[in-house]
Order: sequence, then C-alpha cells, then structure tokens
Amino acid sequence: MKNKLHLIIACAVALACCGAFTANGATKKSASPTPSPSASASPKTKASPAPKTSTSPAAKTTSSPAPKTTSSPAADSTKTTTDASKARAIPFHGMISAVDHRAKTFTIAGKEHSRTFRITEKTTMTKAGAPATIKDVVANEEVRGSYWKVMDGTLEAKTVKLGPKTDAEKAADEKRKAAKKEKEAAAESSASPSASPKP
Repeated sequence: MKNKLHLIIACAVALACCGAFTANGATKKSASPTPSPSASASPKTKASPAPKTSTSPAAKTTSSPAPKTTSSPAADSTKTTTDASKARAIPFHGMISAVDHRAKTFTIAGKEHSRTFRITEKTTMTKAGAPATIKDVVANEEVRGSYWKVMDGTLEAKTVKLGPKTDAEKAADEKRKAAKKEKEAAAESSASPSASPKP
C-alpha cells in the first residue's frame, strides 16, 4: 500500500512539473521576436501598423520583450518560403489556361486542380531564349519553369520559359541524358563482382 501511495504521489508531481514546463514553454514561444507564418499578414489583406511600445527606462526592465509584428510589403516579399536557406524551387510544365495581366498571374490547368502562378520582380522570364515580360504571356501556350510556395499558399514563379523548347535546350537535354547513362553504366560495371579472384 505504501508503494502505491509513493507511485501516485510521484505521478502527481510529474504531471504538475510537466504542466509548469509546458506553460513556461508556451510563453517563451509567444515572446519570440520573429513572427510565426500565421501571424504575418498576407499580401492580399492590408494590416494596420502595430502600435509602438514605449522606450522608457521602466519599460526596459520587463522580463520578456514584446514581439515585433510589423507587416510591411518589403518584409513579406523577403519571406517567400518557410526557410530561405533551404528553399528549393519546384518545377512545373503545362499549357497556360488563363492570364491576368493586371494581377501579374497565369494559370495552368491540371488533371485534378489548376495552379495559379504569380510573377514578381524576381521572376526571370524568357520566350524562345530571349527576355520576356508578362505581356508576352498568352493563353494556350506551352510554359515551363520553377516556382516557390509562399507562406500564405500562393505560388511565386522563379523562372518562366514560354513556348516550346529551343534547339539549344533540346541539345542540352540530350547531352545531360547521355552523361547520366554513362555514369550509371560506369557505376554498374564497378559494382559488379569480378569473375576471377584477386591474388
């Protein structure tokens, strides 16, 4: 009976400590200076500027700093992905089904759903190897390139190549495929066991 009592008390103390640590961890997370993706305003909605905190000496003695929640367009454009250092562009290919020149977007219809890509000042656009603009994008044209998924869910185009592949691109693809086959063949021949034993 005494052992059961000790076990129950130990469990109660463990739960109390876990609750205190969880509450402490939750307050630390909310006081971080970087806003979470859900706290940042999307570019489609306009957010009012956050009120500034006072910088009096009494305010500086507080134990936890107030989080910064500014939502300027410049700050939002730099946060295109969850982690910019690990960001990798995702390839796309298809036919353009719709274009919105005012919003600088184009849509590619897919089997299950369509995807809308936004053109920004960072986007590199080419048509037949020459530089292009959003005015060159028309419906029912082949397009390929790469994009990033922005925190608010929109797809931001990194590179856009309009029209069919040029001869130079086709030649580069063939060269890349041939080099890959040679590399695979070399790896396969070196990985196979030899028929004669080594002395």
